[in-house]
Amino acid sequence: MSANNDKIAPVAVEVVTEPRQMRQFLALPQRIYASDPVWIAPLGFMKREQMSAKNHFFDHARWRAWLALRDGKPVGRITAQIDAMHLQQHGDDAGYFGMLEADDDPAIFAALFGAAEGWLRSEGMKQVRGPLNLHVNEEVGLLVEGFATPPYVLMGHARPWYGPAVEAQGYHGVKDLLAYQVRPDFDAPRVMERLAQRVSDRVVVRPVRRKQLLEDAAIMLEIFNDAWQNNWGFVPLVEAEWAETVSTLTKLMPDDYIQIAEYNGEPVAFIVALPNLNEAARDLNGRLLPFGWAKLLWRLKVRHPKSARVPLMGVKQSFQHSRLGPTLAFMVIDAVRKALHARGVRDVEMGWILEDNDGMRNIIETIGGVAYKRYRVYQKEL
Repeated sequence: MSANNDKIAPVAVEVVTEPRQMRQFLALPQRIYASDPVWIAPLGFMKREQMSAKNHFFDHARWRAWLALRDGKPVGRITAQIDAMHLQQHGDDAGYFGMLEADDDPAIFAALFGAAEGWLRSEGMKQVRGPLNLHVNEEVGLLVEGFATPPYVLMGHARPWYGPAVEAQGYHGVKDLLAYQVRPDFDAPRVMERLAQRVSDRVVVRPVRRKQLLEDAAIMLEIFNDAWQNNWGFVPLVEAEWAETVSTLTKLMPDDYIQIAEYNGEPVAFIVALPNLNEAARDLNGRLLPFGWAKLLWRLKVRHPKSARVPLMGVKQSFQHSRLGPTLAFMVIDAVRKALHARGVRDVEMGWILEDNDGMRNIIETIGGVAYKRYRVYQKEL
C-alpha cells in the first residue's frame, strides 16, 4: 500500500445552515452509538423540535451548530450558545457548548472546539462552559461515570472517550451532577413520618389539577424560580417555555405524577415525575412512523413504563433552612412515590442533583437512594 493511501484525510468543519446538514447533525449519534448496547435513540421529532425555531430558548439566545466531516462524511458535531438570560443573571460573559458527539479522534475534537470557541470569542464571550444541550434547564453535563446503564428520559449519554478528549482541549471540571436510583417501595424513615404527621393539619399535598392546568403551571413556575435562584448556574424558566413543557408532559402522564404541597393554603413545594419515555421507546430507534406512535402510546397509557424519572422538585427558599423544609421535600417525594408504586414502577431516577447540594443528597440517601451516574460540566477561559 502506498504512503498516500495510509494518510488519514483531514477534518473539515462546516456551519450547519441547510436542512440537509441538520439532518446529518441529528443522525450522527445513530452511528456513534451503534455498538453501544445501552444507548437509546431519542425520539427524532423531539430532537428536531429542540433544534428548530419552535424552541422558546431561541427567543433569548443566539447559537450556531457545526459538523465535522472527513472525506465528506460526518464524524462529529457541536453547538455553541449565548443565552441573554444567563448573561443578565450572572454577568460572566460565558457562552455554552453542547450537543457534542464525535469519533475517538483528537483531531475531530480539536476542530469542533476550535470552531465553537472561535465563534464565542468573536461574540465577546470570555469563557465557555458545557456541555449544555441546549441550556441549564435541559440536558446538562457530560456523562463521566455510569456508562453501563441506559440513559433515562431527557438525560444524556456519552462515549467513555469524551471526557478525556474534552480535557485535552484545555477544559477543567467546574461542577459535578449526580443521578440517583431509588426504589419507590422504600420504607419511609420514622423521623420523617413523625415530622409529616406533626404538620398534617397545615400541609396539604395534592396532584396537579388538569382542569386548572394553567394556574397550576404558574404555581410551579413561581416555586421553581424562587427555590432554585441561588443554585449554581441558575437561569429562570420563562412562562412561555414552562407552559408549553407542562402542557406536553401532562399528555404523557397521570395527574398524580405531579404533586404540589400547600402550607396553610399557600403553594410552597412541588415535584414532577416522568414516565421513562426511553424505556417505552427503546426499540423504536427514534422513529414514530409508521407504527411507533401506537406502540408508544399503548406502552405509556396502558402498560405503563416500569421506570420513571424525577427531573424537578423545589421547596420555596423561605422554608429551605427550617425544619419544615426537609419535611415538605419528603412529603412531596412520598406522595409521588405512592403514585409511581401504584402503577408498578420499580425503579426511579432522581436527578440531576448538584454534588455539593448536601441537603437534597441527604434526603435522597435517607430514603435509600444510591448515586449511580455522574455528569460533569466543563469550563475554559477564552
